[in-house]
Amino acid sequence: MLNILGNLLHGLSASIADWRQRQRAYAELASLDDRSLADIGITRSEIPYVLSHAAQDRAANGTPANSNFQRAA
Repeated sequence: MLNILGNLLHGLSASIADWRQRQRAYAELASLDDRSLADIGITRSEIPYVLSHAAQDRAANGTPANSNFQRAA
């Protein structure tokens, strides 16, 4: 029972931390001007899409979106 509660709290805290990280990334991207966003290849309307897909990719393969990990070709 204690293990289940610990896992639940760990999952909840990880979810909250992930949400906060997405909110900070959104605020940072939203603060850029349109020209800066174009330089990195996105438009203002694509910010939520980019962040949601980055989160899904991190969850799928377990690596951070900004890691320098390179896969073997």
